[in-house]
Amino acid sequence: MPLKAVILIGGPQKGTRFRPLSFEVPKPLFPVAGVPMVQHHVEACAKVPGMKEILLLGFYQPHEALGRFLVSAQQELRIPIRYLQEYAALGTAGGIYHFRDQILSGGAEAFFVLNADVCSEFPLQEMLEFQQRHGDVDSFVILGTTANRTQALNYGCIVANADTQEVQHYVEKPSTFVSEIINCGIYLFTPAIFQHIGEVFQRNQQELVLEESSNGWQRAEVIRLEQDVFTALAGSGKLYVYKTDGFWSQIKSAGSAIYASRLYLNQYSKSHPERLAQNKPGGPVIRGNVYIHPTASIDSTAVLGPNVSIGEGVTVGAGVRVRESIVLHGASLHDHTCVLNTIVGWDSTIGRWARVEGTPSDPNPNDPYAKIDSETLFRDGRLTPSITILGCSVTIPAEVVILNSIVLPHKELSRSYKNQIILLSLPCKSGCLQLPGRSWPVSEAGELRTCLSCVCTLPCRSRL
Repeated sequence: MPLKAVILIGGPQKGTRFRPLSFEVPKPLFPVAGVPMVQHHVEACAKVPGMKEILLLGFYQPHEALGRFLVSAQQELRIPIRYLQEYAALGTAGGIYHFRDQILSGGAEAFFVLNADVCSEFPLQEMLEFQQRHGDVDSFVILGTTANRTQALNYGCIVANADTQEVQHYVEKPSTFVSEIINCGIYLFTPAIFQHIGEVFQRNQQELVLEESSNGWQRAEVIRLEQDVFTALAGSGKLYVYKTDGFWSQIKSAGSAIYASRLYLNQYSKSHPERLAQNKPGGPVIRGNVYIHPTASIDSTAVLGPNVSIGEGVTVGAGVRVRESIVLHGASLHDHTCVLNTIVGWDSTIGRWARVEGTPSDPNPNDPYAKIDSETLFRDGRLTPSITILGCSVTIPAEVVILNSIVLPHKELSRSYKNQIILLSLPCKSGCLQLPGRSWPVSEAGELRTCLSCVCTLPCRSRL
């Protein structure tokens, strides 16, 4: 059966919770377990028999890093991979409807749609076999998993027939409990899905009112699979759910990237054992699952793991301890540094005997159905304790402690910090923080405000 896959990668207006890491590279290309986040999706799609082409769909402008990724992935996997650029954010269904001719070209009889901001075992072949066993040839399949009753409210909830797994009711992020089965953001469609999306498009055109709002001009082409399509298909006998017991998590924030890295590193023992570092004579001490790029320089007295990813050109000195962390391209960890629950940004430097540590944001280990929470940046007016993030080209001096903090790119620190967003900018005359082209307004009382062009919400530092 000729198949295709569409990976929804979003655009620059998305991934704001991933800042400051998404300033340097599009979020789908951020390294998770040693490779770009979206590469896990591409590799899973390429393994499905009959896969003819993989399409990345989003509204990023043509990007050098994205172009390099497409070329290298095609060469490695020997399958056509293309990027289709939307002219604007069209929603999860609007984008695939806009490019329906590209998706169906070549006679594809079915196609997968995957959101780029999830990590999973990607049981695509199992979904295909399930679709062939259930319903007619034009039925559609949602990948589902089980969440606890509280966290299920944060996802699309599915009520399904216990025997046939037909979706009888679908609600996106309900206000009250509906079901413990949640939508994983991975789907299997046949070309018949475009008829249902087209009906929504026609209805939008009829109801379209051209009025300017805070979100811009309303467009008939903006269609959401979850709210506009699945809700209508539920109970029609066309939509089914395949429930997986394998791992699954969203990757919405930097903290969730470390958790996703752990899940993928655990999977490497079966799928890519060559990517896992091993204890060797004269090499560093490896504890648990660790990825080390071949170009990294690691001192033999360093101790790495569990859940550590070391990027290209990284230098790790003597006596360094790294655990539950991602160290990105070109970073340097000087002798006897300690890095725990941290993402160390590109070309950043941590001085001797420094300690950089964050607070893990893992799901409840005592609840088998717990998912990682997407914490807000602030809670009760204070920065929520989470992993520590060092942006690109950050310098941490020797013998300091950085705890539960976010350091924006190109900063050179001189002392220890705890529970802070470190911007190191001077207040302007109007009393707001300012960088070229960006400002953070505050009220006369110094309370928090959010500007659409800001990096993140920040407290007024002009009163400190």
